[in-house]
Amino acid sequence: MLIRKAKISDVEEIHQLISHYAAEGQMLARARTTLYEGIREFSVVEVEGKVVAVGSLHVLWSDLAEIRALAVAPAYIRKGLGKALVETFLQEARELELPRVFALTYTPEFFAKCGFRLIDKEDLPQKVWKECVNCPQFPNCEESAVILELK
Repeated sequence: MLIRKAKISDVEEIHQLISHYAAEGQMLARARTTLYEGIREFSVVEVEGKVVAVGSLHVLWSDLAEIRALAVAPAYIRKGLGKALVETFLQEARELELPRVFALTYTPEFFAKCGFRLIDKEDLPQKVWKECVNCPQFPNCEESAVILELK
């Protein structure tokens, strides 16, 4: 297992992983153009030359970043890959001196196991008024907001 920053050549595999869960209504779809434009935010888990997990860390403000697009291939679920990516993003946030990291998720229990706590989405105005207002799910989003304070 290798965790590394994503490359342009990974975009198709990343798109397939995200699209799989988006089709099931478990995460938002991402256009290929969005993946190409944001490739520097993404990290992947590679096993035997294949991308089997993906996620990104997106900085929203001087004190806040979001873990986005976290997806693990079905055959690799419950093998610690999602948690390893979250830990990678938390370390990256520490290196950037960001004090808080959050996620919007349909699986808050996973993030709770990683040390996050539930909060109201209204506590994230930078996210809601910059990005959520443009989402097709707004204002009826069923995702839960979770946050972790880094010290």
